[in-house]
Amino acid sequence: MSERISLKQAERRAFTAAFEDGLSDVFIGCVVSMFAIAPHLSTRLGDFWSSAVFLPVWAALYVIIRMVRKHVVAPRIGRVTFGAARKAKLMRFNIVMLVVNVIALVLGAFVAVKFRSVSGLVTASLFGLICLTLASLGAYLLGFRRLYLYGLMLAASPLVGEWLWTHKGASHHGFPITFGITSGVIILTGLVIFLRLLRHSPLPSLPSEEA
Repeated sequence: MSERISLKQAERRAFTAAFEDGLSDVFIGCVVSMFAIAPHLSTRLGDFWSSAVFLPVWAALYVIIRMVRKHVVAPRIGRVTFGAARKAKLMRFNIVMLVVNVIALVLGAFVAVKFRSVSGLVTASLFGLICLTLASLGAYLLGFRRLYLYGLMLAASPLVGEWLWTHKGASHHGFPITFGITSGVIILTGLVIFLRLLRHSPLPSLPSEEA
């Protein structure tokens, strides 16, 4: 029985460690950067397509991160095969990330259609609440505790942006400033964690061949 419990604990630690290479942070930060960049594209592409254009970029980035994990991270810390329960949690996380993108597109289209009838504060509050809820859900499902902090930052970004737009004249409801800072902090956190992993987990040396 104790051996069974220890195996479950080992799998739980390994599952949590799978998000400790910083690459998930980089991916999340890049997705968040869409809200800082898209407003500048909306003039030419429209509110919907200025967000939709990023979807193939995120798909390519996801593939790149998987390759980095396979060829850079795995040789240093090994690979773990998870059980059905852990795989289900990973699937839920992927669904959460998909929902984030879909909601962002729908919200952008809604604001574009109802822009004059919905106040900026209401939109910012709704957007912040959605971000906080989804980030907290992802943190709970994955044991990825930094997502709670990222959720708070994401929830504050549209509200602070609305204040900057109302009181300081910031363009695009302050999104380029607030979401730019938020995405930068998340990406920088991920890169620091990733570089620390590379420094503390060098590639194992190959055994020398005997003459």
